[in-house]
Amino acid sequence: MSSVLVVYASKHGSTAEIAEAITATLRESGVAADCAEAGDVTSLDGYGAVVLGSAVYMRRWRREARHFLDRHADELAARPLWIFSSGPAGDPAKDNPRWSEPPKVIAKAERLGAREHVVFGGYMPGRAGENLPPAFRDRRDWDEIAAWARTIAAALVPA
Repeated sequence: MSSVLVVYASKHGSTAEIAEAITATLRESGVAADCAEAGDVTSLDGYGAVVLGSAVYMRRWRREARHFLDRHADELAARPLWIFSSGPAGDPAKDNPRWSEPPKVIAKAERLGAREHVVFGGYMPGRAGENLPPAFRDRRDWDEIAAWARTIAAALVPA
């Protein structure tokens, strides 16, 4: 299996940190992986699979991730693809589970053959999160993220 490209679009860095953790776990699992911002990627040459993630705001992926999906649609359809969204922060009891789902993006990724889409909790930095209890400011579950990356690695590495 050739390398995996982990691509992300992040506003405040939280989604970038998730992408970096996925990349590190893939490498620990024996998969060659690189990590890049969506707006910086010009080609998928040399990559046999892609993991694409974006921060979600008001049920929308970041523009850079949406453009990446459009710009590389043919290439993505020809290789294994996984996608993730990062976003919900705050009180989980008040979350609307559909809030984080960008329906048009998910539908497009499914048409391209995405193997899975997951939603990871987000992080609300600075003033935006200052009124939240600390446990609600950062809802990223690093164990969950690593476990998901290991399932990707298992799908790519022959038994």
